[in-house]
Amino acid sequence: MTTLSPTADPSTSRNRPRAGAPDRLGVTFPRVVASEWIKFRTVRAAAWTLPITALLMVGLAFLSAWGTSQLPADGDFMTPSAATLVTNGWLLAQLAVAVLAVLTITGEYGTGMVRSTFAANPKRLASLGAKALVLAVTVAATSAIALALAWLAVQPFASDLDLALDLADGETVRILLGTVLYLATIAVFAFAIGALLRHSAGAIAVVVGLLLVVDQVLPNLPLRFFEVTSPFLPSVAGTRLLYDADTLALIDAGRDTVNLTPWEGYGVLALWTVLLLVAAAVLVRRRDA
Repeated sequence: MTTLSPTADPSTSRNRPRAGAPDRLGVTFPRVVASEWIKFRTVRAAAWTLPITALLMVGLAFLSAWGTSQLPADGDFMTPSAATLVTNGWLLAQLAVAVLAVLTITGEYGTGMVRSTFAANPKRLASLGAKALVLAVTVAATSAIALALAWLAVQPFASDLDLALDLADGETVRILLGTVLYLATIAVFAFAIGALLRHSAGAIAVVVGLLLVVDQVLPNLPLRFFEVTSPFLPSVAGTRLLYDADTLALIDAGRDTVNLTPWEGYGVLALWTVLLLVAAAVLVRRRDA
């Protein structure tokens, strides 16, 4: 009669991996991204911030088109292009996505969940990169959908204002695509600041200050240093991607400094974002969770 070893388990012995066999259930970056996506879409901040972002973009596009339609036909007004009207909600939308981006990272530090994240994946940079990737893609998708809905919202005024989105026109494509890129990049920019500060209120204050206060104050200071450096501020440079040629000409005529092209301006914003992400990555590796 054959006897089994008391330490052998016949139900699992055939399924046990051989010594030296590769682990097929290891932590990979796609799995980290999937994990971060699950966490992101179950956070309440995302559930209300993303719809608010879309609502702001659609609502402001509608109000802008309605307000433009109320202007007297014989008045000396510069009628905005269709692309400018459709994307008119970016100014407030950037605040919504910035708040969401900050809470995406600071919320985990506040609740202590980040310890579990880093325990499950000791490669902290992979977790940080996955969070930023999920955030950027989600904000970009939300912005693209919001722009499509905004175009539908301005249709009641399209005939009166002679509005038409010419997707064969380079400037129109640049403004539409630029809005999506700008909001996604601003989200990662704010995310990096949140990762650096790890405090929700402080990070939000810094981001709002950089986006709405600093770019308005520095160019108006009566010092040549601030006049020369202000075009390279994140928001000042990045928003050049969102303006049409006439608006850019008006802006450039009012200051005696370097004038970046729209894509050069976006490049400056992207560089700011990369530098902040690198700084955040260094601190994430060195600091305790």
